[in-house]
Amino acid sequence: MPTVHELLQQGWQRHQSGKLDEAIQVYRHVLSHSPKNADALVYLGIAFFDQRDFQQSVAVYREALAIRPQFPIAWNNLGNSLRMLGKIDEAEEALATALEQQPGYLSALKNRGTLWVWSGEIERGLKWYAEGLRIDPKNAELHRNLGVIHLLLGNYDVGWAEYRWRWAMPGTYRPKLPTPVWQGQAIAGKSILLYPEQGRGDAMQFIRVASVLKQAGATVYVQCAAEMMPLFSSMPGIDLLLPDGSVVPPIDYQASFLDVVDFWYQQTKQLAVADSLFSAGRGYLAASSEQNKTWAAWMQQHVPSAENSRTRRIGINWQGNPEHHADVYRSIPLDTFKPLAMIPGVTLVSLQFGYGASQIQQCDFADSIVRLPEGIDSATGAFTDTAAILQNLDEVVTTDTAIAHLAGALGVDVTVMLGKVPDWRWRNHGDDTPWYPSMRLVRQTEMGQWAGVVDKVTRRLSS
Repeated sequence: MPTVHELLQQGWQRHQSGKLDEAIQVYRHVLSHSPKNADALVYLGIAFFDQRDFQQSVAVYREALAIRPQFPIAWNNLGNSLRMLGKIDEAEEALATALEQQPGYLSALKNRGTLWVWSGEIERGLKWYAEGLRIDPKNAELHRNLGVIHLLLGNYDVGWAEYRWRWAMPGTYRPKLPTPVWQGQAIAGKSILLYPEQGRGDAMQFIRVASVLKQAGATVYVQCAAEMMPLFSSMPGIDLLLPDGSVVPPIDYQASFLDVVDFWYQQTKQLAVADSLFSAGRGYLAASSEQNKTWAAWMQQHVPSAENSRTRRIGINWQGNPEHHADVYRSIPLDTFKPLAMIPGVTLVSLQFGYGASQIQQCDFADSIVRLPEGIDSATGAFTDTAAILQNLDEVVTTDTAIAHLAGALGVDVTVMLGKVPDWRWRNHGDDTPWYPSMRLVRQTEMGQWAGVVDKVTRRLSS
């Protein structure tokens, strides 16, 4: 008969292997026999957090703390869950309690720093990261976090150096090749393999570096997910496009797309050179002419264009992948978009696929939203139909998702609604970005408050 400790360890093993539902069953089984087991409650709270059920995680952490008030792990985890709910003061109180009970508790210092950075009090957050580095000077996560913050602030010399610590963190992708990583060496006459290291939006934003290195005289190979190859085949400067896992030709160097941005900056000290690293015009990717014609005809049938009516086609996208670490700060309920549907002469076209698409059924302006047919992108490759659809819209309004990057890469007019503290690539000020000449940025002034952002977008589209 296994002990409670042994059962919890069995649950934790399932938890760590991604079998959250099974882990929760084990934790609940323990609690059914030992309802006052504070450890089991904390394990359950972690599982709820990993399922993005932050309300439930807060509830069980509080239950654990009612049983065992002197419990720094529970206070730390409670603070982190409260942070995800936007309850800043309560989160600060919980994290402060964790550090009072266990001075130097590294996880609580990280979480306290992240709490204030994401709340917009960056200097306050940096203080706690610095405290963490005094305890663990080689902590890769803290250095990576500092890199992100300094890139956001435009401090590129510090930012890129600190951001390189991401390679010491688990889960960061680099092919296992004996070839050295390119670090700014002369590239003319050399061959290089490039690859994305993060998500699809990241890949669409930075694949442009292939063209930069090609212009510098390199032979450029790009390896990426097979489903992204049809879209990326429109990118100039690529000599050979390869699917992930394929055999790579003999090469002199390898580099992620972001490595090239980093070391190109080290060479030039001019990150915003519009005619080199950034697109020199309105877009560098394109949909195929055949798909463009197909979707132009579909749009003409379902959403008459401005040529023969007063209708403007506005594509909307409100939800990113909920598994993204910052999704709670960037995704918006569809209901928030209602003012756009009230603009005379505007027809909204849903660009929401998968996550969040079901919200259309619940919103009271569903009749104002044109829905695209099933099977988008399934036959020809990721984002290929979507690219043609975007090129047949008058504008796109989106949160910070892959759709934003696709629209910018295509040179489509796009407005991106950003949270109080956005991803580093958008910087922390300004309503435009050198990354994408066709893009406008509209920023939150208060964390979690999207109404003012949507109001600004609505007033511009109405004028």
